Amino acid sequence: MSMLKTEEIYNKRFERHREELRQLYMELYGDTAAYEYFCGMLKRMWDERPVALRSLDAVREKDPDWYKGHDLVGMLMYVSSFAGDLNGVREKLDYIKECGVNYLHLMPLLESPEGRSDGGYAVSDFRKVQPELGTMEDLAKLAADCHRNGIALCLDFVMNHTSEDHAWAKAAKAGDQEARNRYFFYDGWEIPRRFEETVPQVFPTTAPGNFSWCGEAGKVVMTTFYPYQWDLNYANPVVFNDMTENMLFLCNKGVDIVRLDAVPYIWKELGTNCRNLPQVHTLVRMMRMVCEIVCPGTLLLGEVVMEPRKVVPYFGTVEKPECHMLYNVTTMASTWHTVAAKDVSLLRHQLGQVFALPKQYTFLNYLRCHDDIGWGLDYSYLKGSAQEEVAHKRFLNDYLTGKWPGSPSRGELYNDDPALGDARLCGTTASLCGIESARFEKDDVKLDWALRSDLMLHALIFSLSGVPVLYSGDEVAMENDYSYKNDPHKAADSRYLHRGKMDWDAAEMRKVLGSPEQRIFDGLRELEELRARHRVFGGAADVWITDTGHGDVLGIGRYYKGEKLLALYNFGEKERSICSSEDGAFTDLLTGEAVDKTSVQLLSGGFRWLICDFGE
Repeated sequence: MSMLKTEEIYNKRFERHREELRQLYMELYGDTAAYEYFCGMLKRMWDERPVALRSLDAVREKDPDWYKGHDLVGMLMYVSSFAGDLNGVREKLDYIKECGVNYLHLMPLLESPEGRSDGGYAVSDFRKVQPELGTMEDLAKLAADCHRNGIALCLDFVMNHTSEDHAWAKAAKAGDQEARNRYFFYDGWEIPRRFEETVPQVFPTTAPGNFSWCGEAGKVVMTTFYPYQWDLNYANPVVFNDMTENMLFLCNKGVDIVRLDAVPYIWKELGTNCRNLPQVHTLVRMMRMVCEIVCPGTLLLGEVVMEPRKVVPYFGTVEKPECHMLYNVTTMASTWHTVAAKDVSLLRHQLGQVFALPKQYTFLNYLRCHDDIGWGLDYSYLKGSAQEEVAHKRFLNDYLTGKWPGSPSRGELYNDDPALGDARLCGTTASLCGIESARFEKDDVKLDWALRSDLMLHALIFSLSGVPVLYSGDEVAMENDYSYKNDPHKAADSRYLHRGKMDWDAAEMRKVLGSPEQRIFDGLRELEELRARHRVFGGAADVWITDTGHGDVLGIGRYYKGEKLLALYNFGEKERSICSSEDGAFTDLLTGEAVDKTSVQLLSGGFRWLICDFGE
């Protein structure tokens, strides 16, 4: 591609956004010099973009909805836990492909101080990989190998804060005023106390408050998450300019999907809760335009861990989009609620809200992520069935930690706050489903039920529109890793219960017929293949809740271009017989057998995918 041609491509993309980009930037900052620097930086990052990535951009520009189909399957992993380092992940790409995965999310891997990293979310250098994991060159090589294998690479971009060991923070401690202007510094506690009147605490037990005293600077600094994570001041255009450049630097290394970490928090304003402020959307909209100018093959994934009405605005509008994809966090919490409660009414209610959203919205659907499960449920809805919030959270946690009589689940609490009666939950999918306890008890009947339940829950996320994401290890039913309690850097953080090292011996057991690992691995592969084969799973399908006649059985209907799917999920303890009124003659998608829709048998913890092809 000639130099002239590349200049024309860049100019055409920039011109498409020039007016809006300048308007939003100047409304927010009113700084012409900063804007001119910003524009120059964008051109420089385009000039540095490798030819192979420009070619990939061109392919994806021709198919801008490339991520909205029904063939993407994600996997989330920690590099160190999965394969030691980045080169180890490259060596395991064949295994990743065998899992049916073509969207690989690597957890934070940029340079962070040991013992003060919050799992990699306290970045001390956005241009360096944590040394034990490799180098930026290793990341670029992995990205290139992923692209050759048809795998998109996702990486976290921690934009709300830096580590206190970042070069900017070190300069601020030393008295550099320009560096201090990148953060929130105060001479005393008067203004911080006024912030505290309206700003909630993220970790009230492990990291109370939103401010910390910095002895080296003799100042108070804003630290929303942990004392070693200093909030960046995005009211300063230098911060936005430099952080955008850091993001583009990672994109130019081959990152396809940028996960915007804690994005609702990035704008702070006294007298507000410092969450979801209008300026946040201005910043994200500008970042979307930046990507469409410099690296249009890149997607923005917003980490917005809130209820649907607060999540949806981060998609922006059709005319002015923001994030390409968002997390379906409420469905994760509602699903585990249903596992414990054996009552699908809340899940029906919550999914009904998601199904009513415009089809162009793309969610990531998952059972487990790297973090805890927070009980951000719709308690106004639950009150209608006499469910009080504190008592209900206590029941959920008791059930899923195995304290409730008869519960097979084995999880642990995180950030337990006895005063509020609140706590979050940790544990792998397998352990929460009862596989761990059944294997420990050597009870084959319980193990069959637990394996069936595990596959049922995965089938549920595979039947939702969007991108299903597996947590690494779930594909071979990995259980909780209690060894974290022996590590002084991890012992106080029960989230490491489900962040254990990949059990490669367990992975080998996927080849042993009849083993739990084989049953889960092959079961998931079958679901993935069926989903990729049938158009009814695509994002453009009509989706609805269908009545099953049972309070413990969830029914989902899907229709697209002549294909109708009836998906049934039995969360209860008894076998159920379902009589469906859905039109059509159905066949079991897994067995190919014709099904009498007036008497569909459903085992406890089981599911059925029934398909009807109208031949359109």
